Amino acid sequence: MSELLNPADPAFARDPYPFYARLRERNPVARVELANGTHAWLVTGYEEARRVLADPRFSNVPARHAGRPRPPSAAERARQCLARHMLNTDAPDHSRLRRLATAAFTPARVDALRPRVEHLAGKLAGDVSRCLVRDGVADLVDAFAFPLPVLVIGEVLGVPEADRADLRAWTYRVGSPADALEPGAADAAWSSLHAYFGTLIAHKRRAPGDDLFSSLVTAPDEGGLDDEELLAMAFLLLFAGYETTMNLLASAALTLLTHPGELAAARRDGAGRWAAVVEETLRHASPLEGTTWRRTTEAVALDGGTAIPAGASVLVVLAAANRDPAHFPAPDDFRPDRYLAAGRPAPHAAFGHGPHFCLGARLARLEATIALPRLFAALPGLTLAAPPDTLAHRPGLLVRGPLRLPVRDGDAAPSAPLAHASAHPGGR
Repeated sequence: MSELLNPADPAFARDPYPFYARLRERNPVARVELANGTHAWLVTGYEEARRVLADPRFSNVPARHAGRPRPPSAAERARQCLARHMLNTDAPDHSRLRRLATAAFTPARVDALRPRVEHLAGKLAGDVSRCLVRDGVADLVDAFAFPLPVLVIGEVLGVPEADRADLRAWTYRVGSPADALEPGAADAAWSSLHAYFGTLIAHKRRAPGDDLFSSLVTAPDEGGLDDEELLAMAFLLLFAGYETTMNLLASAALTLLTHPGELAAARRDGAGRWAAVVEETLRHASPLEGTTWRRTTEAVALDGGTAIPAGASVLVVLAAANRDPAHFPAPDDFRPDRYLAAGRPAPHAAFGHGPHFCLGARLARLEATIALPRLFAALPGLTLAAPPDTLAHRPGLLVRGPLRLPVRDGDAAPSAPLAHASAHPGGR
C-alpha cells in the first residue's frame, strides 16, 4: 500500500523528516500517492540516491503528460518554454547547455565576487541592526537571506535590482504546489516570468553589458542558445542562483539560533568552524529538498529487489538522503564537528552528484561563509522572536527553508510580533 503525501501540508513542510525516516525504514525506494491523485517513487536512502543520480535510465526529460493534465493555454506554453532548461534535459543537450552556463561559475569568477559579497553582507547586517533599533523586530528572510543572493546573482546575470521583488514572488509561486496557492496564481506567474525574460533578452541584444547573460544572448549562433533556450536558461540561473542560497542562509540562521552552543563555538573558533556550520546546514537542513523529477526510460531493478516500472516518475529526496543513518551517525542532530574530524563522513548530497552537480554550489558556500559570521558579529544579542515550531516553511518538494524568520535583539526590551512583513512572497 502506498503512503499518502501532501507536499502542501504546512506541518509536512515544517518538518518532513519523520515521514522520510518512516519511508526509508520501510524501503529507501518507495512508491507514494500524492495528494493530487498521482503516484511517484521517492528515493530516500543515501546509496540509492547516488545510484539513481548516476543512472542514465532515469531521464531528466519530464514525461509529456506527467502529473495533472494541463489544458492548452498561453500560461502552459510559457511554463513549457521556461521548463526546457538543462535540469530537464539529458545528454547531449544537457552537456551543451551546461558548458555554456559554466562560464558564470568558474572558481576564479566566483572567488572574484568575494569583495562584493563582503560589502553587501556588511551593509545588510547593518540594515537589520537599524531595523531592530527602529521596530524592535526584523525578518531575517526579507532583510538579509533574500536580498544578499538576489543582489549577487542579479549582478552576475545583469538583472536590474528594482525587479527583484516581482521576480521573488513569481518564482515562489512556480516553485510551490498548486494546492498551496490561490487559483490561477501559478499560471499568472509563469506568464509574467516568460514576458519578463523576453523583455530582458531584447534589452541585452540592444545594449549588451559585461554580465553573463549578455554573453549568452550575444554568443555566436553556432553552438549558442536559441530564443527558447535563452528564456529557459534565464529562468534557471536566476531561480537557482538565489532560491537555494536564500534558504541556506535562513536555515543556517534558524539552526544556530536554536543551537546556541554551536553558535558560540563558531564565534569562538572562526573561519574553519563557520565553513563546517555551512556544510552541516547543507546536510541537516538541505536547501534543496529534492532534485528535479526523473522518469524511467525502461523498467529498472535496483539492489534489494525494488523494481520501478518504465515511465515512472521518480524523485531523489536529497533532504532524506542527507539524514540516512547508514551514513551519518545521529543524523537528526546538528553537529558541525562532523566536518572538522579527521575521518569525515561521506559527502552529503545537498547539491546533487555527477553531471547534475549544482553549478552554483561554490557561490552559495562563498556567500554563506561570509554572510553568517558578519550577521552574528554585527548582532551578538540576536534571538528568535517566535517559537521555532510555529515558523512556516516553503511548501513543496523542490526547495526548503523558513518563509520568514522574525528576530529581536535579546539585549533590548521585548517587542511586539513582526507585523509589517508578508507571510510569504506569494502574498505580495
